[in-house]
Amino acid sequence: MTVRAYAVEKAGGPVRPLEYEPEPLGPLEVDVRVTHCGVCQTDVGLVDDVYGVSRFPVVAGHEAVGVVEAVGSAVDGARLAVGRRVGVGAVAGACFTCEWCLTGRQFLCPHKDDTALRGDRGAFATRVRASDWRYVQPLPDTLASEHAAPLLCAGITVFSAISRNGVRPTDRVAVVGVGGLGHLAIQFLAKWGCHVTAISSTAAKADDARRFGAHEFIVAEEGLERAAGSFDFILSTVSADLPWDAYLAALRPQGTLSVVGVPHESFNIHPLSLLPGEKRLVGGVVGSAEENRQMLDFAARHAIRPVVETFPVTRIGEALDHVRHGRARYRAVLEL
Repeated sequence: MTVRAYAVEKAGGPVRPLEYEPEPLGPLEVDVRVTHCGVCQTDVGLVDDVYGVSRFPVVAGHEAVGVVEAVGSAVDGARLAVGRRVGVGAVAGACFTCEWCLTGRQFLCPHKDDTALRGDRGAFATRVRASDWRYVQPLPDTLASEHAAPLLCAGITVFSAISRNGVRPTDRVAVVGVGGLGHLAIQFLAKWGCHVTAISSTAAKADDARRFGAHEFIVAEEGLERAAGSFDFILSTVSADLPWDAYLAALRPQGTLSVVGVPHESFNIHPLSLLPGEKRLVGGVVGSAEENRQMLDFAARHAIRPVVETFPVTRIGEALDHVRHGRARYRAVLEL
């Protein structure tokens, strides 16, 4: 079964067609014929070798939606019947034997099948393979495929941060950045029941933030100081080096600053920004298979949808440039 993929042969190079023959299907594996795939900054980072881990030729893509085409001998066929519409996200399998897997934290598994960083057989292709059927998610009928794709990485990243950090419906929260991650975080938190403030570097996205569910909007440079002691939870979704002490000051005692965007430099924080108020600075990653299921159900139930721009796969180079230069409003999705 030949796979037709879209690969880059050197850092920052053009996208070229690439065909390969996959290995025989393993007992737990699932092949999915891809119809839609999100394009995000992680994909651009692999294509440009920003992380220094790319193995060329690179086939990126880790927000895949499609239909089940073949399943291994040990796969639950009732759940994943051939022809069923499903999603394969940033993680496509785990060992299920280590301490992290056995306690339901497969996202921390050192042996997980990391679709986002595997680099050589991603979802910019006619087919993608998940190494474990438990990571292949049947999709709710009310979620269109182009909307489901970005939820499989961006959506679960922000949903997991909200869920794992114990955010309550009564909390006052802030989302830093109204972008690919941020516009979903605002929607999830608003539907969670929180009072949501969006924080951005300019006022350009104020109307959009309110449309996504934000109750208030702050231009960081002008209003952050006035927000001191305001929030129980702050979610930073931007890939930027922020004035971390100022954001910690905006938390209430025992508040949490969760960072899911990747800053360029080390954190520079004064100890007194954390210690007297027992505040927390935490990182965030994508979720377990069960958290993915919960996130998709929550998004379907509350009509949470990413704003997407779709590109036919013949324009994949244009889609990558669109994301590379920050022009996507708010997520780019390939149609294969």
